[in-house]
Amino acid sequence: MLSHLFGILFNPSEEWKKIRDVDCTVGKCFCGYVFIMAAIAPVSGYFGTTQFGWEIGAREAVKLSPDSALIIAIAFYLITLVGVFSMGLMIHWMSKTYDAEQNLSRCIRLAAFTATPLFLVGIVELFPILWLNFVVGLPALALSVRLLYIGLPVMMEIDDERGFLFSSSILAVGMVTLIVMMVAAAILWFNGFAPQFVD
Repeated sequence: MLSHLFGILFNPSEEWKKIRDVDCTVGKCFCGYVFIMAAIAPVSGYFGTTQFGWEIGAREAVKLSPDSALIIAIAFYLITLVGVFSMGLMIHWMSKTYDAEQNLSRCIRLAAFTATPLFLVGIVELFPILWLNFVVGLPALALSVRLLYIGLPVMMEIDDERGFLFSSSILAVGMVTLIVMMVAAAILWFNGFAPQFVD
């Protein structure tokens, strides 16, 4: 599955057809791509926050303790895995509405490869500087949205008009999911799971 990485970024229209035609189970597709790609941000974030620290504005960088950073990295990794799988399930469930029903494996591949730019931008977490994360993260998010709108009609084998409506629905679900994750993180933060900082 990793062989599609460069194609999805530089020639998505053709690469989506190749990804569509891959014959693999849900587990093989998920383990062969998402397990690896989802680890980029947590691993980078662990080293970035323990070695360099967070920089916000002109203030001095604040480092996390290794134990605290490890817990956050593991939680982030698991949430990413659950998020991609959930989006695949949601695509599969919503496909009936748009008369574009496909197997779950294909829906998870669509969710996973749509998230590729967001996976790759996780390397920036090595240098956890707030403004840098925004500057690099926003174009990655835009590219993921573009991949969704290009890839969905190809993967679900529907016309572009229904593909646009379906993609817009998935985008709305993704935004709601992101808000729920942020609220959950805030609740955990204020209930004893706040990170531990190093002086």
